Amino acid sequence: MNISRKKRILVICAHLVPAIYGTAAFAAPAGVEQNAAAPAVSQAVTDEELRQRVQAALHSDPYFYDEHVSVSIEKGDVVLRGFVFSGSDLSDAMRIANRAAGGRRVVDNLSIKLSGRS
Repeated sequence: MNISRKKRILVICAHLVPAIYGTAAFAAPAGVEQNAAAPAVSQAVTDEELRQRVQAALHSDPYFYDEHVSVSIEKGDVVLRGFVFSGSDLSDAMRIANRAAGGRRVVDNLSIKLSGRS
């Protein structure tokens, strides 16, 4: 594969990844020009929009039970409170929240309740 073809593929990927994940947190690799005509994505998100985005991501995940998890924004950080039922649930909550938070710090104030789902 020649160099110009590799650059074209990298530029295409650099534009597709943010579109797929709904964030502009990804940038083109060094040395690859961005298309100046591409529309700029606003990264300014209000705290309430961010809270709703993280809460919706937790709720829409088919494998995560979010009934006992609340989301708040404190000093720009996403804070998860409540409880989950296992260590893997806690890991899932953090993974989902980090992905939805778009680079904002996610604070884990979750507890693990071993009695099972209720």
